[in-house]
Amino acid sequence: MRRPTLLWLRRDLRLHDQAALIAATCEGPVIPVYVLDDDTPKHRKMGGASRWWLHHSLESLDADLRGKGSRLILRRGKSAEVLTALARETGATRVHCLRHYEPWWRNAEKAVAKSLDLVCHDGNYLLPPGSVTTGAGQPYKIYTPFWRALSEHMPPPQPAPPPHIIPASDHWPESDRLNDWGLRPDKPDWAGGFRGEWTPGEAGAVERLDDFIPKATHYDIGRNLPSEESSSRLSPHLHFGEISPATVWHHALKARGDATTFLKEIAWRDYAQNVILQFPDYGKTNGRPTLDDLAWRTGAEADADLTAWKTGRTGYPIVDAGMRQLWATGWMHNRVRMIAASFLIKHLLIDWRRGEDWFWDTLVDADYASNSVNWQWTAGTGIDSNMFVRIMAPLSQSEKFDAADYIREWVPELAALSDAVVHDPDASGRRPNAYPAKVIGHREARERALAAARQVK
Repeated sequence: MRRPTLLWLRRDLRLHDQAALIAATCEGPVIPVYVLDDDTPKHRKMGGASRWWLHHSLESLDADLRGKGSRLILRRGKSAEVLTALARETGATRVHCLRHYEPWWRNAEKAVAKSLDLVCHDGNYLLPPGSVTTGAGQPYKIYTPFWRALSEHMPPPQPAPPPHIIPASDHWPESDRLNDWGLRPDKPDWAGGFRGEWTPGEAGAVERLDDFIPKATHYDIGRNLPSEESSSRLSPHLHFGEISPATVWHHALKARGDATTFLKEIAWRDYAQNVILQFPDYGKTNGRPTLDDLAWRTGAEADADLTAWKTGRTGYPIVDAGMRQLWATGWMHNRVRMIAASFLIKHLLIDWRRGEDWFWDTLVDADYASNSVNWQWTAGTGIDSNMFVRIMAPLSQSEKFDAADYIREWVPELAALSDAVVHDPDASGRRPNAYPAKVIGHREARERALAAARQVK
C-alpha cells in the first residue's frame, strides 16, 4: 500500500494553476479533502450566501476530480483535528495546501503543522501577501504606492495546467455526504435568484471570464454604470479560488485595448490581503483610532433604520435597488455597494461594522480582507480611506451614473417612472404609495454626520 498525501482544500477549489495539487501529485497518491470548519473561524464562519455557493462549488470540484481519476473527501470539524485523524486513518504524514492569510486560517495552519508535515504553497494572489515592500522593507499601507510596486513584478508567471491524472489512493477513507451539511437554504428557500444568476465551479469561472474579456478595456467607464452589464462578476469565483488571479491577469492582457483599470481591481485583492496581514483585527477595529469615539446611533430608531436599509426600504431608490439586488442574487454592483455603504454610515450614522456583518452573511463573494478594507475605506476609518466628512450624495450619484433602468429592475414600485423622476420621486411629488418616503432628508443627514465628526475632533 502506497502512502498517500493529503491535499487540504479551502478557498482554492480548482484544478488549473493549483500549486498544492501539482506538488502533491508529484509525490504519489493524493487524497483531496475539504473540511467544513466552523469552529476555527468562530464568529467568522461563512454566511448563508457563501454556504450556498460552497455547496455547488464542492459539487463541481468533485466531478472534476473524478474526471481525473480522483474524488473529494468531505469531513466536518476543526481542521487540525480532522486532518490529524484522517492522516491516522490513511497513513499519510504530509499535507499540501495553498497558504491563506485570514487570521483564523493562519492559526489553523500552525495547528496542523504541529502534528503533520504541512507544505504551504502560494497561488491565491498575484504575489504572496507581505512580499511587496517599501525600500525600507516595510509593508505598504496605502494602495497607490502598493500598486506601483506590485506592477514592477507583473505579469505573474503563466498559469500551470492541471495534472493529466491525479494518482488515486489504494484505499479511500469515508466521506460525509454533501447534502447532509445543510449548506443550501431550505425553510425558506431564499436562493431562487442565486440559481439563475450563478454557475459556481471552475467551469463557471472560465465561462464568466471569457464573457467579460471583450468588455475589459471599457471597464474604467462601465464599472460605474449599474444599468449596464459591464462588471466582471468574477469576485465569488476568485474568492473561492475557482480561478486563479494569474489566469485572470493573463486573459486580460489579451483584451483588445488597455485593461489597466480592471487589472488594478485584481491588484486590490492583493492589497486587501496585505492589510489584514498587518492588521488581523481589521474586520472589527478602526484603522484610524481617532474615530473610535465617533457617536454611532444605537437604539430602537437606529435599529429600525438598519432594517429599512437591509430590506431596501429607505426611500432612496439607488440604495434600495442595490440592497434588493443583494438579497435576490447575493451580489451588488460595485458603484452601488459604495453608495449603499456610505448611506448606512453617513446618512444613517450607523456603525460600519453592522453593515459589514450584513454583507458577510448575504454576499456570495464575502471576503474578510476585501469586505473589511472596502467598508473602512467608505467609512473613513481605514488606514487608506476617504475622509469621514466626504459624504456621498446618493440621489445625484444615481443620476450621474444613469441608474434609471437599474432602479426600475430592482424596485418594481418605481418601474413606471421616467428617467427624470425615478432617481428621486419624492422631489417631484411622484412617489407611489407602495414606495416608502425617505427615512431622512439628505441635507439633514449630512449635517448630522458632520456634527458627529466635529464632536470627535
